[in-house]
Amino acid sequence: MSGRIFPTPQDAENAFYEALAHADLEGMMAVWAEDEEIVCIHPAGTRQAGHDQVRSGWARLFQGAPVLSVQVSQQVAVDGPMYAVHCVQENIAEAGDNRPRHPMHATNVYLRTAAGWRMIVHHASPAPAPPEKPQDGPKTLH
Repeated sequence: MSGRIFPTPQDAENAFYEALAHADLEGMMAVWAEDEEIVCIHPAGTRQAGHDQVRSGWARLFQGAPVLSVQVSQQVAVDGPMYAVHCVQENIAEAGDNRPRHPMHATNVYLRTAAGWRMIVHHASPAPAPPEKPQDGPKTLH
């Protein structure tokens, strides 16, 4: 078990996105509960269950990965005394790349353990494309 203590679900979430931004496998796994009941689903990826599969999935994702710029927005958080669910929008790009990227929606679930708050579920998927802007001009009603 990692020696890091996350006193709040938000502390665990901040550490998760910091590890993601720097492709830091040890930092990433420090956030996760050491439990066989954890689940991670990357965008368009397969379901990874258990500590070994989750670790292997992040290791593959981080192999040769650049430093990323990760912005989290539109957080909706439901925090209870023993669990927390955070639904967020992830805006991820290579550091220094200002081109807009298609955002991801993610659900992160945290559990309060004897060792502080730990992630037990991360599920991310592409956000739907924003609606097209209506074109200005005359409108005809029938």
